[in-house]
Amino acid sequence: MSHRRILSLWFPRLGAERVIRAGQGSLSEPLAIVEEVSNTQVISALNTAAEDAGLFVGQPLRDAHVLCANLVTRGRSPPAETAFLAALGRWAGQFSPWVAPEPPDSVTLDMTGSAHLFGGEEMLLQRIEEECARMGLTVRMGLADTLGAAWALARYAGEQAQLPPARSGDAIDQEARATRARAARVQQKGRAGRRHWTRGGAAPQPMGAERVAARIAAVGQTRALLAPLPVAALRLEPGTVAQLGRLGLRQIGDLLEQPRASLARRFGRGLILRLDQAMGSTPEPVSPAGEDDRFAVRLTLPEPIGLLEDLMAGIDRMLPRLCARLEERGKGARLLRLETHRVDQAAQSVSVGLARASRDPDRMRPLLEMKLEGIDAGFGIEMLRLEVLRAEPIHARTQAGHLEASTAARARQAGGQNVVLEDLIGRIGARIGLEAITRRHPVDTHIPEKTAKVLAAAWSDAARDWPPAPHPRPLLMWRPELVTAPDVPSVPERFRWRGRDWQLAEAEGPERIAPEWWLEDPNWRSGVRDYWVVVTDCGARLWLFFAHGAALSRGWFCHGSFA
Repeated sequence: MSHRRILSLWFPRLGAERVIRAGQGSLSEPLAIVEEVSNTQVISALNTAAEDAGLFVGQPLRDAHVLCANLVTRGRSPPAETAFLAALGRWAGQFSPWVAPEPPDSVTLDMTGSAHLFGGEEMLLQRIEEECARMGLTVRMGLADTLGAAWALARYAGEQAQLPPARSGDAIDQEARATRARAARVQQKGRAGRRHWTRGGAAPQPMGAERVAARIAAVGQTRALLAPLPVAALRLEPGTVAQLGRLGLRQIGDLLEQPRASLARRFGRGLILRLDQAMGSTPEPVSPAGEDDRFAVRLTLPEPIGLLEDLMAGIDRMLPRLCARLEERGKGARLLRLETHRVDQAAQSVSVGLARASRDPDRMRPLLEMKLEGIDAGFGIEMLRLEVLRAEPIHARTQAGHLEASTAARARQAGGQNVVLEDLIGRIGARIGLEAITRRHPVDTHIPEKTAKVLAAAWSDAARDWPPAPHPRPLLMWRPELVTAPDVPSVPERFRWRGRDWQLAEAEGPERIAPEWWLEDPNWRSGVRDYWVVVTDCGARLWLFFAHGAALSRGWFCHGSFA
């Protein structure tokens, strides 16, 4: 029976080396990746030159500039780092089919029964080290029977157990870092011709046999290899590590000798769980990232084409295959992209969106046809590719009896206009964009201007039941405009609004509306309002209200106009 073997790959300079590989950082100058934590800019990753200058991850940027005046900084991009780590996970798939990226900077592989394919575990680690060196990446590895042990060896193998260093400005440890960094720079002045590996310098050297062996825990030797490591190797919180250090428990071996009940009572069951996971008493599976469903079809043409009819004929051949794949996965397309590859190696693409997820070719074809006029065939198109950029689940239909089927048929007849409306939204959206088409939805509130909200029509359902208003509401509504009238609650016989005098013909009201006292709304600081439907002598129907005054002054305002 083969024992479980877990390999942990840690990339301690992932953020900085990703920027260097992208050409956004200098190779010879110290580079720091900066992120904002609690309104303070701190370092999240460093390159080798910056670490030689005495900087460390978690250091405030202002302190780093004091130690290294020529420090180059770049802002951290978590999405870009996540994508880069996912690419490293795909690269690691050549060593094992069971790969799990562990954000933010590590990849875990289940190497059970696979190491012999690469000449053994030591040869495997050396090969990974060499390939990472060629890619310009720094990697540290740990191989053991458990995930926790492999994680610990990758980060702490060969380190001495000690208390976490203080990071204050007057800490002796921080002063020692700067002193050692200056001494290292003095020693490096005599080294001529030091260049980065991408500019003709020596490539990073792989680990020697001794270092490789130090990071491999042989089968059944996990306890012996983890015992001298610091307790931080158990993936504990910094506060717990500091507490254990003050009690003299600085090595994992110190914890193994203590009664479990007292440790759990003092530090919680989290400490016991991490200890058991590292030793193998509690299983910890490697969960690989699931593959996203991808739907795409391609059509390679025997002869280049350029006519609209030929393009549509190719689309008619691809759409049924694409929709069949969508149906197999129970999904429908919301966003499609058609790529056209010309004989001169140029490529063009058009995208269309649907108001509802669908796998019906007849609903996709007209939208694609509307976009083809923007494609330049050039000397001819030799390949077509149709891809679903965004897919959504479509629930399967269930069998029903005669009564349910009749009810469903009547509902389809009554709601047949919905399908037509969705197709119309899709056609208009292909021209002006789906985000430009909106619809209003009711909101449960008594405030007049908040009774409806605007939503994108393609991503919302039509509102069916609008709650009835207690009184008629105006067709047009705007922000309250000041009306010049006597400062009394009675409806004025004459008033001035928008630079014009108005004569009252009749009035209906009042309707008293109070503000939402549980919300802070700047527009309702005038307090309780009395609304009136006012008809003027010229036939205009206005919606006036008298504000009784709260935080703002009282008076008359016009809020809308009826048809």
